[in-house]
Amino acid sequence: MNEKPLEALRFELQRLELTGFIVPHADEYQNEYVPACAERLAWLTGFTGSAGTAIVLAEEAAMFVDGRYTLQVGDQVNKQDFIFKHSGDQPPAIWLESHVRPSNRIGYDPYLHTPIDLARYQKACDRVEAQLIPCSPNPIDRVWREQPAVPMGVIQPHLLEFSGKHSQEKREDLAKHFRDEGIEAAVISAPDSIAWLLNIRGSDVSHTPLPLCQAIVYATGRVAVFVDSQKVSPGLGAHLGTDVSLESPDAFEGALQHLGQQNQQVLCDPLKTNTWIFSTLTKHGARILRDDDPCALPKACKNTVEIQGAYAAHERDGVAVCQFLAWLEREAPSGHVTELQASAYLDDCRQKQPKWEDSSFPTISGSGSNGAIVHYHSTPETNRPLELGTLYLVDSGGQYLDGTTDITRTVVIGQPSAEHRDRYTRVLQGHIALATAKFPQGTTGSQLDALARSPLWAMGLDYDHGTGHGVGSFLGVHEGPQRISKSASDVALRSGMIVSNEPGYYKPGAYGIRLENLVVVKDEEMSKDANRPFLGFDTLTMVPFDRQLILVNLLSTCERDWVNAYHARVWKCLESKVDKETRGWLEQATQPIS
Repeated sequence: MNEKPLEALRFELQRLELTGFIVPHADEYQNEYVPACAERLAWLTGFTGSAGTAIVLAEEAAMFVDGRYTLQVGDQVNKQDFIFKHSGDQPPAIWLESHVRPSNRIGYDPYLHTPIDLARYQKACDRVEAQLIPCSPNPIDRVWREQPAVPMGVIQPHLLEFSGKHSQEKREDLAKHFRDEGIEAAVISAPDSIAWLLNIRGSDVSHTPLPLCQAIVYATGRVAVFVDSQKVSPGLGAHLGTDVSLESPDAFEGALQHLGQQNQQVLCDPLKTNTWIFSTLTKHGARILRDDDPCALPKACKNTVEIQGAYAAHERDGVAVCQFLAWLEREAPSGHVTELQASAYLDDCRQKQPKWEDSSFPTISGSGSNGAIVHYHSTPETNRPLELGTLYLVDSGGQYLDGTTDITRTVVIGQPSAEHRDRYTRVLQGHIALATAKFPQGTTGSQLDALARSPLWAMGLDYDHGTGHGVGSFLGVHEGPQRISKSASDVALRSGMIVSNEPGYYKPGAYGIRLENLVVVKDEEMSKDANRPFLGFDTLTMVPFDRQLILVNLLSTCERDWVNAYHARVWKCLESKVDKETRGWLEQATQPIS
């Protein structure tokens, strides 16, 4: 009989003389979405969300998730093996402090934690005089039978017609910044930053075109990329140029040691770089400058070509989603359409669009009570039919060569209830409030978040996730450093940034509502009395909202005008691009509300 993962891990910890072990959802690159070989948390617990942590002790174990996953964790993780904790109410380090004893030895994988993350655990252990022990290799890797192999996706050039800026120009900009700041090198371990800087894309992670590799960028403009030779496509060297060297991953440690031996000042982002890199540099004498990834902000501020690509990608994506919604309106009332069938049909619609490469994440297709699970993923065991009188929430996106999309629509199957319409309209009001916001330069997303929540707050309601995340350009569907959320942020929104606008409401056991468009930050023309520059948003997503669910008498005149103007824009943009059957649906779906 096969040993349970939790039992196997505990046996290995006992062999290693460890009292416990910390298991984050992470890989050595600190990706949100990790390759199959790094899904250690899923192997151990069964939890498949993109964020979470488990702490395993000899006699007990705890699973920590944020508000997006409080329902999902209960469905996927054995309650007899793990207790469930909301990480916002009781962070893992705080729980650990109250459950370990003096002289306990708690293991961690130094490749899977950032220094900031690890410092919390170190502080907790120090308070009770327990020890935090680095473990390499990871104990899970010793007992995980049939662990998938490390991915070897081939790296391809990302052409100038999509990137809009030569890699050499980006590298020269970084090098000048380094010289001005006295920085001699920077370790870049975020694959999306390397992909952006070098104008390359990979296929090591599902749904995100990431090349898993590490890089060192020098103040001279030279870049060393540490990547397996199996990933190098023909002609990649010529695309990168002579100032970019491709080196074996085995050479990475030596390169870090050399930086230390030269006593160089090395920039490392403590939020994106693992502790093994920090400790290796420190041990060999490097002077570490803890600062933000130097690629993050310029990557977030899309150039003109990338913005044009985003508009074009969203038009094609709108065609696909409208085709899907037209089909759904025809077929779902029969009661024979399931969550998985609907998701498959939507994926098929997208795949037929030009420049489509992949989904930007697995489609969230939730009917009725499943829609209340924020990051729900339908399986054969949970698959439900779309029944009359229920709400259906579908959150999906596409990876196109010229842009990344992410859209959520909630529609009613049959006739809605009064409560459905009230809650939907309040979510829509919050969406409109954010979409129409004008704000001075220097404003952060955390300062705007309340705009989207206010209509729900007026009823004593809220949602337990952020209102907006950054989005890449044929890169990550979740991209920093900008965000719109309750959490404090010191990153101001800037022109060219793409963010989501996605307020929601979730009634456990009943339904979920989320309305998500992507928007691009743009300069605003204000009156002559304006005393500073202002910014606003322009909507990229081109798909109508469900008019049946809009309670018109709740909307102000300005809100009704916004909905009508948006629908008119969707019609004008897509009416000549969709097929005849979808066109008929689209014409009705974009009729003015009054």
